[in-house]
Amino acid sequence: MSAPQPPFAARLADLPPPGEADRDTLARTLWGEARGEGVPGMAAVAAVIVNRMRASGRRVALGQKPLWWGGPDAVSVCRAPWQFSCWNRDDPNRARLLAMVPDDAALRPARLIADAALDGRAGDPTAGADHYHARGVRPAWARGRRPLVAIGRHHFYRIGP
Repeated sequence: MSAPQPPFAARLADLPPPGEADRDTLARTLWGEARGEGVPGMAAVAAVIVNRMRASGRRVALGQKPLWWGGPDAVSVCRAPWQFSCWNRDDPNRARLLAMVPDDAALRPARLIADAALDGRAGDPTAGADHYHARGVRPAWARGRRPLVAIGRHHFYRIGP
């Protein structure tokens, strides 16, 4: 008898296996976007990234181009232009994010969450969201939409296919 699959592992079965660059990039993105939100907030941002990976992965499997927010891997989703502000050249967090060494103590909680998300051990507290924004900010894409859930200081939405 085989061991049971960890929860949500099946969600990632059709995606390319994550490499060290995916794990590191996701951890840095979680730190840059949600370090002040604690584990629940970072886990929610990780779920958004995984949901984007899955949506693009489905398109790629059908022979279509990935979505505008990147491909079926964490690096392309996290580093897609203008998707996660911590990677924008003018963002004040970017220099700090790039200067951190992989085993930096400040990065460890984000790394644990990133590993759980990419290994399929983490759930999706966002109910399938593929976008989010901080409270008090109203991006154009969110106008006329209702968030699926609010976690910490972020509102989460599903706007993609």
